[in-house]
Amino acid sequence: MKELELAAKAFGVKLQYLDVIESKDIGSAFRVAANERADGVTTIASAMIVAHRTQIAELAAKNRMAAIYHNSQFADAGGLMFYGVNIFDLDRRAATYVDRILKGAKPADLPVEQPMKFDFVVNLKAAQQIGLTIPPNVLVRATRVIK
Repeated sequence: MKELELAAKAFGVKLQYLDVIESKDIGSAFRVAANERADGVTTIASAMIVAHRTQIAELAAKNRMAAIYHNSQFADAGGLMFYGVNIFDLDRRAATYVDRILKGAKPADLPVEQPMKFDFVVNLKAAQQIGLTIPPNVLVRATRVIK
């Protein structure tokens, strides 16, 4: 959250935190955001949020809010875009750790690695729903474009 606050401040963006603890809080959070004239939305990882990704993507589109999500499944469910770690690459790299441990390496001796591969997914259908045109120079950077 601190990194998000620093980035927002650098761009002159006002953040509004809306707690969504239970699924019943999703609709009311979007109502508050719409009443406050929010232009965009982002999510933070939680199993409940991922489980309701379609509803969240639909509410973002209905309220014409640009949205970037923490999980690529949101873009697949109709959300505008995702930018983050490539989970498949992390899984593959984790397997190399398991292999080394099974061959006798001590886990404490293995290096901690940072993610190396990131994905940027853009859903053009979602962009069209909210009247947003994604510039070509942004689309060419996407690892996947949903048409």
